[in-house]
Amino acid sequence: MANMTLKLLVWRQAGTRGAGRMVPFTATDISPDMSLLEMLDIVNEGLIATGQAPIVFDSDCREGICGMCSLVVNGVPHGPDRGSTVCQLHMRRFKDGDTITIEPWRAAAFPVQHDLVVDRGALDALIASGGYVSVSTGSAPDGNAIPVPKHLAEGAMDAAACIGCGACVAACKNASAALFVGAKISHLALLPQGHPERGSRVRAMVQLMDNLGFGNCSNEAECEAVCPKEISIANIARMRREYLRSLVAG
Repeated sequence: MANMTLKLLVWRQAGTRGAGRMVPFTATDISPDMSLLEMLDIVNEGLIATGQAPIVFDSDCREGICGMCSLVVNGVPHGPDRGSTVCQLHMRRFKDGDTITIEPWRAAAFPVQHDLVVDRGALDALIASGGYVSVSTGSAPDGNAIPVPKHLAEGAMDAAACIGCGACVAACKNASAALFVGAKISHLALLPQGHPERGSRVRAMVQLMDNLGFGNCSNEAECEAVCPKEISIANIARMRREYLRSLVAG
């Protein structure tokens, strides 16, 4: 494929209290083999060369591992490809002359810091409220010391695949963090090491999720559709069962 020229509409916002707006840019000589982030790098080089402020966005590993590259591309968190992050979205997904809109996550709990960067500290706060095992386990036990049924181990590993990018929140019309919290609850609730703090964990995380301003889940599965690790909404159902169980158990 030949190199492309693309029209961009990018959200620019000077700070947390600044009024943001969509600003047009033109990206020229873009290789179809570039990722979307590499395309933004090229645009920024041109802006810097002409004395203009570059577009501010987050990235780290650029390998689909960390989830830092959190952008809404053409209205879809992480873009049109399922089971992938923005850094894995290649420009061959678009055609020469296409217009691409690029925006930050949209959620009250994720305030915009600058341009495309949002503060996702609310997810860190949720983890700190209970997404861990606090009991001292000493040295690592032998792999066969605590038998775990295969289906439970696999379910825990599937839930633990969550990278905490927040795409589920950005996709949800209610800005719910239920899939994120459900994945963290499921990961530990399915394993025997997580059972001692099972009740206090789910109560603390669900309560903080509400306090931080995340909305309620209405079971429409937008979160699952955009999750780069394809976390199942079955984890939301498990979170609810765990919460009810904790209330009954006291």
